Amino acid sequence: MRRNIVVIAHNLRSAHNVGSLIRTCEGLGVDKIFFTGYTPYPQKPRDVRLPHISRKIDKQIDKTALGAQDGLPWDSKEKIGGVIKALSEDGYTICALEQAEESTPLSEFDAPHKVALIIGNEVRGLEKEVLDKADTVLEIPMFGKKESFNAVQAAAMALYRMRFH
Repeated sequence: MRRNIVVIAHNLRSAHNVGSLIRTCEGLGVDKIFFTGYTPYPQKPRDVRLPHISRKIDKQIDKTALGAQDGLPWDSKEKIGGVIKALSEDGYTICALEQAEESTPLSEFDAPHKVALIIGNEVRGLEKEVLDKADTVLEIPMFGKKESFNAVQAAAMALYRMRFH
C-alpha cells in the first residue's frame, strides 16, 4: 500500500531549510507540500511578492532544493487553519511534529493511508493553536544534550517512518 503523504511547513524562517525540505520530500515521494504562515516559498506564476524578493528567495531555496521544487506539487497559504480543515475533510490524519506533554513517540506511530505532517518554526516549534488542530502530536525522543533536531532532519525521520512502516 502506498500512503498519501503531504507536508505542511508552518512558519519556517530559513529558505535553505525550505529547499532542503523540498528535496527530502521529493526523495521520499511526498505528494504535496503546503507552505503556510511566513514560510518562504519558490517563485510561482502571478507571484504577489515584489519581483526582486521572490527571485532572491527562489535562488536561496534552489541552493538546497537543487531543482526538486520543479517536480513536487506545492502551494502557499497564509493561514494554516484552512489547509488543515481541507485535508481533514479529505480524510487525512493530521500529525504535528513537536515535543509536547501528550505526544506519541515517533517509533510507536503507524501511519494511516492518508497522512499530513506539520513541521514548525526552527526555534519556537508549533504554536498551541496548531497543536490543538492536530489529530496526533508526534515526538522524536532525544538522547543527547541538545533539546531538538533541525526541523528538516526531524521531518526526514518522520517522513521515512511514515513511508516505510
